[in-house]
Amino acid sequence: MSRGGEMVYIPDDSDFSSFRDQCESLEGWQCRYNKAGVTVWSQGQEESCTVQKIKTRISCKDVPAETLYDVLHDTRYRKKWDSNMIETYDIGRLTVNADVGYYSWKCPSPLKNRDFVTLRSWLPLGNDYMIINYSVKHPKYPPRKDFVRAVSLQTGYLIKANGDGACILYYLTQVDPRGSLPKWVVNRVSQFVAPKAMKKIYKAGLKYPEWKRKHDPGYKPWVYPEQNTLPSVSLAELSVQHADSLENIDETGLTEDHLSTSDHEA
Repeated sequence: MSRGGEMVYIPDDSDFSSFRDQCESLEGWQCRYNKAGVTVWSQGQEESCTVQKIKTRISCKDVPAETLYDVLHDTRYRKKWDSNMIETYDIGRLTVNADVGYYSWKCPSPLKNRDFVTLRSWLPLGNDYMIINYSVKHPKYPPRKDFVRAVSLQTGYLIKANGDGACILYYLTQVDPRGSLPKWVVNRVSQFVAPKAMKKIYKAGLKYPEWKRKHDPGYKPWVYPEQNTLPSVSLAELSVQHADSLENIDETGLTEDHLSTSDHEA
């Protein structure tokens, strides 16, 4: 997502507009899954391209767009519903609608776990909301020995109001996992992991209002920037995270037979 490849920048209106267009367009996307209100598309040749773009869409009845927007921002609540997450925290604030954060992710065993440092930006637009991120380097958060540092080339959410008290959620991601993954993993992401993740977010949206009433109901720094107590980060401290500067591991020999039983749970 970085312009010209070298400069870290904060996304502007044209970036958000481009992201929305990618979410809503069907041209060039191959449908990989379409069941029970969840659709998954992909771009990129499966045989030769590990860095696929994956796009998913789910219709969320009884969850207003602003509620889902809160769910995706609220790191305290994320621990309740995101079972793939190992750890997440905000590192610092860039502007009223941009920050830098850390996220580590449990991969299906026997794959190694991944982590990310990303610049995230968000934009409410009428009744719709967008959150987008891409990977950056921060000098105080270098790659760790216990994780493979992956690269988000572009990842984000588009939440569109859909009538009274309902919404449609799009999730689009293009990640370099820094490794040659077996074909079954690429298939599994579109056929199992992505649909399951979307259903989890929907369920989290249904339960969020009750949870939030008991946990700092007025605290929403993503809506009220004056509540944000994060230290300021300067763009000059950050640099673009180029994938080719990171360790690349070969996991193509790993077989699906070794998946732990928890990875099969629906």
